[in-house]
Amino acid sequence: MPADIVVLGGGVGGALTANLLAKRLEPHQARIRVVDPTGLHVYQPGYLYVALDQANAGWLSRDLRSLLRDDVEILIDRAVEIDPTAQAVRLERDGPIRFDHLVVATGSHLDRAAVPGLAQATHDFYSLTGAERLREALRTFRGGDLVIGVAGMPYKCPPAPVEFALMVDEYVRKRGVRDRTTIKFLSPLNRAFTIESASKMVQPIFEERGIELHTFVNVETVDPDKRQLTSLEGETFDFDLAVLVPPHRGAQVLIDSGLGERGGWLPVDTATLQVTGHDSIFAIGDATNLPISKSGSTAHFEAPAVVEQIVAAVEGRAPHPVKSRYGGKVTCFLETGGGKATVLIFDYENPPRPPRPSRLWHAAKWLFNRFYWFTVPKGRI
Repeated sequence: MPADIVVLGGGVGGALTANLLAKRLEPHQARIRVVDPTGLHVYQPGYLYVALDQANAGWLSRDLRSLLRDDVEILIDRAVEIDPTAQAVRLERDGPIRFDHLVVATGSHLDRAAVPGLAQATHDFYSLTGAERLREALRTFRGGDLVIGVAGMPYKCPPAPVEFALMVDEYVRKRGVRDRTTIKFLSPLNRAFTIESASKMVQPIFEERGIELHTFVNVETVDPDKRQLTSLEGETFDFDLAVLVPPHRGAQVLIDSGLGERGGWLPVDTATLQVTGHDSIFAIGDATNLPISKSGSTAHFEAPAVVEQIVAAVEGRAPHPVKSRYGGKVTCFLETGGGKATVLIFDYENPPRPPRPSRLWHAAKWLFNRFYWFTVPKGRI
């Protein structure tokens, strides 16, 4: 009997894992199924460019079926419960399906209701709807207090708020309203964002551009009428336009199944990515509790380690001692505005040493964005 392999989620991690498994296992060895509630694969880093009027939303999504190998099945349905004991996933419409190996790639989800007033008074670019709404707000912005910040941690793509701050500075300059605009960046940390070495590079650019950095600001409430936000530390910030990253949480199915920790994140082994206490369940990407970036790049580098372990189990052998281990590798670009960017490459042991921002790295990110569909989800890089 072929092994039943179920992948929850059709994002970067889910699509890549399924395709890599199908490349290495014959149909008589394994039945591979991807469960996704929408059947669409979305390139989420593109939301930033939509918000800043630099891209059309049309290129951000593809039919998931078009990205998966023919020998991968897709079930367009919502997972509502995972039963590790029965080794089954219950779907909203089609009922339970069993698994020998389960890969959870359910991503992270926005929880705007976690901060009172956030949904009513602020904008974000962490969803397509949010990005398009922000784009319209920026088109009519005539100056004033522009506040950018993070309303909850952890959040996906840690460099993104910094990128937005630097790029929106360029945006309002081109619009001729920079001299009437105060840009304030609010961070819940003691620096611009999570990665210390990258923050040290970014903060002088903030100073040069006249972007105010306010640290240790943990947003508690937002007042839509006063257009004012208040922090847990007791500070208040007035705004004419506020762009705040909403709090994130794990998928509801993980919470309802009692598998997730606080916030719904799955506890996993840092190297094998096996869910704690469940040898047949793995988790990758945003779904885990790992203290590293929640990003597509993380899932990209995690997937091969999970695939090697599952393939080894199906083939009845020991997994490769190196290929079956994830070392924390992440690679991501960071836009700095003015047609320049840098790159962050790091792992568990080595922090990033970002090079000086240049047009070369901006071009590299542009090329990656354009060729993403033909490479990453299909396992070509």
